[in-house]
Amino acid sequence: MNRSPLSTRAVAVALAVLLALPAVAVSPTTPQLPNPGSTRMSREDQQKLGLQAVAEIYKQMPVLPDSSPIAQYVQQLGKKMEKQIPPDKSWPYQFHVVQQKEINAFALPGGPIFINVGTINAAANEAQLAGVMAHEMSHVYMQHSAKQAPKRQLAAILGAVGGIFGGGVLGTLAQAGIQVGAGTVLLRYSRGDEAQADSVGAIIMYKSGYNPMELARFFETLAKEGGSGPQFLSDHPNPGNRSSAIGKQIRNWPSQKYLASSQSFQDVKKESAGVKSYSAQEISDGAKTGLWAKQNISTGAVPASMKDAVQASANASAGSTAAADVPFEQVKPSGTFTEVHQNGFSVSYPSNWSTASGQNSITIAPKAGVSQNAISYGVIVSTVQDQNAGSLDQVANDLIKSLQQSNPGMRQTGDVRGIEINGVQGRTADLAGNSPLGQNGKPLPERDWLVLAPGPNGAYLYLIFIAPEKDYGALKSTYQRMLDSVRVE
Repeated sequence: MNRSPLSTRAVAVALAVLLALPAVAVSPTTPQLPNPGSTRMSREDQQKLGLQAVAEIYKQMPVLPDSSPIAQYVQQLGKKMEKQIPPDKSWPYQFHVVQQKEINAFALPGGPIFINVGTINAAANEAQLAGVMAHEMSHVYMQHSAKQAPKRQLAAILGAVGGIFGGGVLGTLAQAGIQVGAGTVLLRYSRGDEAQADSVGAIIMYKSGYNPMELARFFETLAKEGGSGPQFLSDHPNPGNRSSAIGKQIRNWPSQKYLASSQSFQDVKKESAGVKSYSAQEISDGAKTGLWAKQNISTGAVPASMKDAVQASANASAGSTAAADVPFEQVKPSGTFTEVHQNGFSVSYPSNWSTASGQNSITIAPKAGVSQNAISYGVIVSTVQDQNAGSLDQVANDLIKSLQQSNPGMRQTGDVRGIEINGVQGRTADLAGNSPLGQNGKPLPERDWLVLAPGPNGAYLYLIFIAPEKDYGALKSTYQRMLDSVRVE
């Protein structure tokens, strides 16, 4: 076949031109923080709610004063990262250190952030600690707490948060439609929220000079080591492969020399290893006697603006132990029942008992069965979401674990078992703890019967029947009758 010299030359020229052109490259893109969006709550209300919760925490947890070198270091690190947020989208962030051994950290609406001493001890370097703090800052930046619940529910939760943090009985959980505990809305987030906090936190870390991959490494180390990590991981559900997600996010960012650690971090980590810290159980026990309110006031951890309120709480707790036991006749259920309907379910209950409705729950109890902002006799009926679970057994185990985390000292007494509720397969388990009622200054043993079943709109319905162990047998038939009456509508 004859080829045209002209066409061959033209091809050669074209190839030469193409080869001479510079390669097209994707320019690195400096990351920018996303628009946090809007909520039904104003910034002012979110800040007010956060400060109310902070006051409760000073009553319920030992907090290092701002004069502590550990607190000062954490605050300096936090302020360094806060500078990376545009002023018009930032919040009045506060950074505090809780004297707790377990690894955890949490953020409250409006900016307050608390880091456990155990978290500082667990961080391998400054970048990992910065990652945890940036992650919590991102929850505030994206207003996750305010987006998750109506204003009235958040306000009610803050009214009950003291009882939740202080341990107590399961009855406290129902005070404001709290599904599993105050942490359900204020301290714990969905997988979607966690993924978003990872993403936004990665940007804050990068802009502050830290490798965002250290955040993923911290989570992965906890998952492998177990120990005190599960509480932290429970409050921060894994949105998926963190390393892969963060790695994909940062791959087109301009390269830079990251700060791995600092001498200040090494000094503070050595300091934190020697500071007095407490277990969750010790903190729960101390809160019941007003110990932490007194300690936080004496060390100067409590701001002057909150001192009077915290002092009043400490004085009230100092002379209080368990509430006096009540005669069974005061809580004895009548034989006549009435019915209540609530958010996709209904249940019958003794007509001489009262009901209190929350956002997704209802509490049914005799008047004399409610004391110290908790229930000593009665029933909680509520719904809960568990997107992580693949089976009803897993939902039950997750719920029990969450209840135990919110109520230090609670224990499971037996296996999770199958149960039929009006033709629907469910799960049940027995739990035990301390009643808010007591004798001779000591709390009575409490028995709690948990029943779980598929509920409305893809949620799960659960009931918790509560009574002191000594009277549980006398109430068993009433509780069974109430359970038999439950209907999902």
